[in-house]
Formats: sequence, structure tokens, C-alpha cells
Amino acid sequence: MRIGGCVIWATDLRESRSTSSGGKGQPSVASYSYSASFAVALSGRPIAGVGRIWADGKLLRGAAGDFKVSTGFRLHRGGEGQAADPLIAAAEGGLAPAHRGIAYAVFEDLQLADYGNRIPSLTFEVIGDAGAVSVEGIARDVSRGQVKAAEGAAEWTGFAAYGDTRSVLEMLAAASGAWFAPEGGVLRMRGASVPVAELRDDGFSGGERIGQVGERAIAALETVPAGMTIAHYDPARDFQTGLQRARRPGPGRREERIELPAALSADHAKTLAEAAIARAETGRERRTLALGWGDLAVGPGACVTIAGAPGVYRVASWSFEGMVVKLGCVRLASATAPVSASPGRFLPAPDAIAGRTIVHAFEIPRLDDAVSNAPRLTIAAAGSAPGWRRAALLYSLDDGAQWNAAGATVGVATIGVLASAPGIGSASITDRVNSFDVDLAHDEMALADADMRGLAAGANIALAGDELLQFGRAEQIGARRWRLSELWRGRRGTEAEIGTQVVGNSFVLIEAENLATIDLPLSAKGVTVRVLASGIGDEAGPVESDTAVRGVSVIPPGPVHLHSQVLPGGDARIRWVRRSQSGWRWIDGVDAPLGEEREAYRVTVIRADGGVRAAEVPVPEIVISANDRSGGSATVRISQIGSNGESIATETVLPNG
Repeated sequence: MRIGGCVIWATDLRESRSTSSGGKGQPSVASYSYSASFAVALSGRPIAGVGRIWADGKLLRGAAGDFKVSTGFRLHRGGEGQAADPLIAAAEGGLAPAHRGIAYAVFEDLQLADYGNRIPSLTFEVIGDAGAVSVEGIARDVSRGQVKAAEGAAEWTGFAAYGDTRSVLEMLAAASGAWFAPEGGVLRMRGASVPVAELRDDGFSGGERIGQVGERAIAALETVPAGMTIAHYDPARDFQTGLQRARRPGPGRREERIELPAALSADHAKTLAEAAIARAETGRERRTLALGWGDLAVGPGACVTIAGAPGVYRVASWSFEGMVVKLGCVRLASATAPVSASPGRFLPAPDAIAGRTIVHAFEIPRLDDAVSNAPRLTIAAAGSAPGWRRAALLYSLDDGAQWNAAGATVGVATIGVLASAPGIGSASITDRVNSFDVDLAHDEMALADADMRGLAAGANIALAGDELLQFGRAEQIGARRWRLSELWRGRRGTEAEIGTQVVGNSFVLIEAENLATIDLPLSAKGVTVRVLASGIGDEAGPVESDTAVRGVSVIPPGPVHLHSQVLPGGDARIRWVRRSQSGWRWIDGVDAPLGEEREAYRVTVIRADGGVRAAEVPVPEIVISANDRSGGSATVRISQIGSNGESIATETVLPNG
């Protein structure tokens, strides 16, 4: 059954505070989260277990036993030997009760962020017995053995008894069509209509036969309810309330309703409603019999037939006076054939398993054309199953000696691994030769195509290994495998990483709304950062991702379009075009904005004989002397000097002068 339970112990809300950077020139942002510890009584008898749990109507625990948020859940099944919960014992000391005989659940530090920072309304799928339970069995348990079971037991999937014993027993009888009769000092619950005797209504009075038969009366149809509604809990609706209604033809407007705290299918509930109407209609016929003392054995509650009268009757009243047994009998309805019914439209709470966290930490050039003065770590995370939502983050700059809180992941990233490498291509034109395959984290992740206009606007940018690229075509070739083609390679200055990928490298679709970022101190350049992610499905412990901070998020990109010209006398002039963190699109026919405090370039010339000469120039050109080219070709490497470091060098070769 799905029940609400009752909070029997609780602590005050626990507040946690975390601080995150607000970005360049912005104050840090403090965020607060809350958790609560409490205990909920579920049953006044031992139970077999607990299945699903709902919080504010959403699944807190799924059918597979997986929790959707951190709960610290413990279940006490209600045995007479159960010990006090350790959390309650720690808080209350020697006064902590064990609540023996009461099944209850304890939540330790239940995270409340998803529930408005308050304890949510909780309902539990409580498993009381191994299988279906009979109506008579319920009556016996409720009455603590004072009601005996009998033949004709109907079975229900589940039942939750509330209120006093009498009201529960009367409700059981009204819903099932059973009745109670005294037997040996206890009540027996009867539901079958197998007659124990056939009676002849010859008429007796004071022991003398007078030849007058008993009375027969039929009540007006208006005494029968025109409609009967059964309110029940429908397993097909996650045990939410279902209503099934039956109507009879003819006059009358009286409606009756039975609130039945039982787990029934819609078909079963509809059949109960039809049967209740049929019993009321058939029960209009009543007979009074005057019998001799030889029929003393026919007691209250017995089923009988009457000679010359169709049907079966229940003895509703009994008296013995003047050697005459007087019986008041009510006609019983025949068994109602099963009917079909619809449970109605229902939207179940999503029940997706979270799976284990998959996390990838990396450093990439910024994609928003903003100039950054602090190295930025980007974190993409998802789960191995569709139900994953978030994970708490920690990072360390000193190989785990000290860990820093970094809040939580943002969104669910589309991530996977390379099933094949994209190969070598050009960053200058669309790569229509190469394609590569990606295995995404689970079956429900997907990729999509993008046209030229979309690609130009930044669509479908992804990190494959250490290369940023874009793809125009995404074709699903397996449950989790996708083939990507029509590639734009080496985006945002990562052309040096083209062709460096191997099978098994990480793949991340770059979507800002699904990526968390951490601004690191400038001193983190050259350091390997360790990141720990801990989600609700990570019972084996946090998941780690390590990455070396090279500073690519703060240094300028390397120069491009190197062009050399031999001058009279053998010298050579080399010119180039700068690139900038703050301007990646050629929108006005002039150079990209500088994006640095000053313009400067480092030029390194490596002669054929191994000699090296370096120079710093303030403009995007330099003249290489003929002597540097004598004896063989010379290699020239040019990098832009930024405020936070040098770019990756761009290289060209000058032939022998």
C-alpha cells in the first residue's frame, strides 16, 4: 500500500553555506542549502519492506531501490527486538525509544533543495505481506483474532487500516458483501452463499400447526441507492485514488460511497460497485418464517433455501419463543460477473535510474570572446543512466593534500568516448574526408545535425580529446554510437591538437548551460588539478578526473597566415596576422582586437647549424637576415606575448638563402 506515515521525531534544519566566484570584477556569491533529519512511523505492525517513496508527488526512491537525492535512509521493520536508531540514540541519549512493534523510516540529512528547503510531503509504498491478503484475513488481524475467517474469501492486493476496529470491520463487510455471525463466543465473517438447509415455510404458532405460511415483503426501489461509488487505491496509478461507479436503472437519486483503503485494480473496484448495487436490489425481498423447534440448529448468519421460493437467503434475525423458531431472512444476490473498467488517464512520476557519475574536467579557450585573467577549469558531468541530475564537486591543486568545495555540477552534459579517431585534417576548410564515431554515456543521449549557418553561429562545438571541433552531420549507427562528419577542425586556436586523438579519449558537447566552471589562481598554470564528483549513484565512492592546467583559457591564440618575402640582398621579411581572445570573427575587414595590455611577439629562429636567435617585436612582422638562412633552411617560431603568458608558437620554414 501507499501510505503517508507520521513524523515521530525530527531535528532542526541544518544549514550549509558555500561560496563561488562571481567572475572578473564581480563579488563572490554565497549560496545556502538545507537538510533535515527525521523519523516517520509507517505501520503499527511489522512489515516486509518499503518499495518506492514519493516526495511532493515526485519519486524520491525508484522501483529499483535507487534514491534520486541524498537521503541517509534507514528502515526499521517493526520487530519486537529492534534496537533504537543510532541517530536518534545519539541525539536523545538514554531516552531514545526503540519503537518496538512499529515500523518506521529514518532520514538522515535529507537534502531539501528540491523541495523549497522544507520537509516534503512523503508517501511510502509499504510491503506488509508477501502476497495478496484476504478480506477475512484483514478482519481477523484488525480484531486481533476475535473474528474468524470463513469460506468465500475475496483477496485484495493491499489494505491499510485506519480508525477503530468496528468501523473497519463494517467497511470491510459493506465493500465485500460479507456479514458477521456469532459462533462459539467469537464472530465469524461469512461471505459465501452455500445453503446449510432447505426450510419449509408451513407456518407454526405456539406449537400448533395453523397452516399459514410466513410473510414476504419487497421494499420500494427507491430504498436502493441509484448509484454506488467505490473509492480505492489503484496500483496502476501508483496507488493514487481511483473512483469506480455503478448505477441501476429506474427512479431514485440517492447515492452511496464506500471509502475503501485497499489496493484494487479498476476492474475489481468496478465489480465491487456493481455487486453492491445488485445486493441492495436483491435484498429488497425479505421473508419471515415461523418454524418448529426442530429447526433450532439454523442460526443467525446461516444461508438457507426456502421451499417454493427461488434463490438463497441469509438469516438476518432469529428468535425462539413458545416453541416457535422465527427467522427473518434476506435474499442474497447471485455472484456478480467480473466487469471491465478504465483506471483513467495517469501521468506517473518519472522513475529513471541515475547510474554512476561520469565527469570530465578540462581547460579550453573561452568561447564568449571575453578576456580572462584567471585560468578557468570547465567541468562536464552526466550519469551512466538517464536519471542522473547532479553531483557535488571538490577540487585540489596540491595532489589531494587539501580539497576545496566547488558547489555542484550544472545541468546534464552530453558526453562519451571516442570509438574512432577523427584523423588529420585542415583547420582552414570543411573536413569532408574524415569522420569519427562516439559512444555516448547512455541510450537517451542524442546529437543533431547543423547547417552552415548554425555552425557559423557556434552550433555543435565539441571537445574531442584536446581538439575543439564542430560537426555538421550526426548519424546514429547504434544504441549509443553516433558517427560525426562534415567537420570544422581546430576551433578557437586548437589546430595544434588536430590528429592527436586516440580511441577512448573523452568527448564533450560544449553547451554552456550544462557546464560548470571554476576560476583558478594564476599560479595554477602548470599544475595538475584533481576534481572529485559525488552523485547519488556513486555508492562506491566519488569519481575523479584530472587535468593539467596549461593556461589555454588565459593566453592568446597563436598567430596565423604567416607569409615570407625574400628581400634584395638575401634577407627575408615574415608577416603574420594576430588572433585574440576577444575577437574570433572577421566582421569588419581589420585585425581582431588586441585583447592584451600591449602588442608583442616573440620570434625564435633556429638555424640549420643548430644556432638559436630570439627577438621580441611590437608589430606582426620581422626581417630575418640572410646569415640565418645560410647553410640550410631555417625554422621560425612566432608566438604572441600576452598578459598571462605566451601563445602556442606558430611555425614556418625559410629555405636556404
